[in-house]
Amino acid sequence: MLSSCVRLVPTTVRLVDSLICSSSRSFMDLKALLSSLNDFASLSFAESWDNVGLLVEPSPPHTVNTLFLTNDLTEEVMEEALQKKADLILSYHPPIFRPMKCITWKTWKERLVIRALENRIGIYSPHTAYDAAPQGVNNWLAKGLGACTSRPIHPSKAPSYPTEGTHRVEFNVNHTQDLDKVMSAVKGIVDVSVASFSTRIDDEEQTRISLNCTQKALMQVVAFLSQNKQLYQKTEILSLEKPLLLHTGMGRLCTLDESVSLATMIERIKRHLKLSHVRLALGVGRTLESQVKVVALCAGSGSSVLQGVEADLYLTGEMSHHDILDAASQGINVILCEHSNTERGFLSDLQDMLGAHLENKINIILSETDRDPLHVV
Repeated sequence: MLSSCVRLVPTTVRLVDSLICSSSRSFMDLKALLSSLNDFASLSFAESWDNVGLLVEPSPPHTVNTLFLTNDLTEEVMEEALQKKADLILSYHPPIFRPMKCITWKTWKERLVIRALENRIGIYSPHTAYDAAPQGVNNWLAKGLGACTSRPIHPSKAPSYPTEGTHRVEFNVNHTQDLDKVMSAVKGIVDVSVASFSTRIDDEEQTRISLNCTQKALMQVVAFLSQNKQLYQKTEILSLEKPLLLHTGMGRLCTLDESVSLATMIERIKRHLKLSHVRLALGVGRTLESQVKVVALCAGSGSSVLQGVEADLYLTGEMSHHDILDAASQGINVILCEHSNTERGFLSDLQDMLGAHLENKINIILSETDRDPLHVV
């Protein structure tokens, strides 16, 4: 393809034109791009039920010159991606969620897969990984509230941590017991790491044994220790949890620097989301002049994330009828903006952030046909 740029030019300028042509055709290998995307927002932040990552992969090697961003990958959006010669589609919502038993022309999601593979286009979805990320969808949604401090409603846990195992078992061995035999027995159990140190209890020198183990290994450790009543009665078993991440997780609880009326907050949200209308459920005893200081928000469908959170206002795309009634009965106002309207605007910020993160090595474009399927009429 490169030779087509220089085929008809004189030999003396062929090298110069070749360099110009290649410099204007930036690209990344798909695997390198996926690694960079994971560095930007780790897929480990996604919810366990979600289907994230590379969903459709053309046969390797596959290079990406144009990354195409959309909130929802519909057939209309796919047609646009083809016209704009996309090499990889980043669809915030995964177009493949439930397992497919066949790939035919029968359903629209199957047709998406067929057209992607026929045209060598990859499909990648980050979904809830971007919801949880510190620079992700929920943080973008919170920008529309005004000056505030925010924290995740449900913080994520660190994806990796140096501590091994799921449980820690600790016990003491005194001078009357065979330390070497105990140490040999526990070290012989698979998936157990052991440490020991001297300690003094009631003026008696003892050895403190601390071991980390998996859930499966724990049962074998307990079985061994239970054979010695003296050891087992003073055994402590701790459940190990990975540390919480301060700025990463589902939803955001936002405390405004200054309270504002509900009417003012509605206008701020509409302006941020570029909407002429939102849906409002007034909390019991509240009016449009009621003050709003604390906002709990969740992009998309927020019922499960917002449930039970104390706030003056819930902001989300959609909630079930009964969850709205529950919130209103507690005096909590609810604003619904339709599901994808609370997400789509983030893509403009994402375009800029990914451009910087990827050092402008590839073209990143936004879909112009992607839109929420619901309209106020």
